[in-house]
Amino acid sequence: MKKIVVTGGSGLLGTSVIKEFVKSGYDVVNADIKHPKESLCPTVITDLQQLGEVYGVLAGADAVVHLAAIPVAYSHPNEMTFRNNVMSTYNILEAAGNLGIKKAAISSSESSYGVVFSKQSLQPNYVPVDEEHPQLPEESYGLSKIVNEETADMIHRRTGMQVVSMRLGNVITPEMYNNFPSFIHEPELRKTILWSYIDSRDAAVAYRKSIEIDGLGSVALNISADDTSMDIPSKKLMETCYPGVEITKELGEFETLLSNEKAKQLLNWQPVHQWRNYVNLK
Repeated sequence: MKKIVVTGGSGLLGTSVIKEFVKSGYDVVNADIKHPKESLCPTVITDLQQLGEVYGVLAGADAVVHLAAIPVAYSHPNEMTFRNNVMSTYNILEAAGNLGIKKAAISSSESSYGVVFSKQSLQPNYVPVDEEHPQLPEESYGLSKIVNEETADMIHRRTGMQVVSMRLGNVITPEMYNNFPSFIHEPELRKTILWSYIDSRDAAVAYRKSIEIDGLGSVALNISADDTSMDIPSKKLMETCYPGVEITKELGEFETLLSNEKAKQLLNWQPVHQWRNYVNLK
């Protein structure tokens, strides 16, 4: 049985990720600054900005899944968000590399492309946005994710450790589908995230696969559902909110505008949870 340390396992996505690894037979440890509402595995209270504590919690692990972070821009002073997100990720990867841990998955974000929190009304260069799209954040949260991806590249070059950086769309836990009727017909409400979402259970499977599959090197992957979070066709969404932005392919009716094709190919992964299966549209 392989030991997996999940940081931030007490958070929004953490419960689903821990459940997925436990269900798959892994020995899981949650490293967080607080205990979870639901105890699924041992929790070690850990300050990830203290490198010594990180070494301690990672000792004996075969892989690490790093979810812990300040999860959004402007909820904290910019310098606090940057310091927390960058140093915790650096410490995780530095300790893991020096301990001989061979695989890690870290949490990046669609916010790194810059559109999400832009105060200058930044538009995407094209859609669907893939991993080659420029990363143009205006704030420290998106910048922290870019720095973390560069840290992943550095650690991989130095130690050979496989690191998958998950550029997550808007994470939705099952109970959050109750909120969907309030916005599925209002394109302006979610346009800066390109109407993206990812069910926490599908994201959890992607994290597991990123640890199980070999030969990925250091790679960043968009993690999104196959559809948008709207009951409006994707082409119509673009015509309404981003007229003039290039659409690089023929879009399916409700096709995601945050491309997940690379993740599906490299991880042999397929998201299966769509909001339309949980929301009454009548």
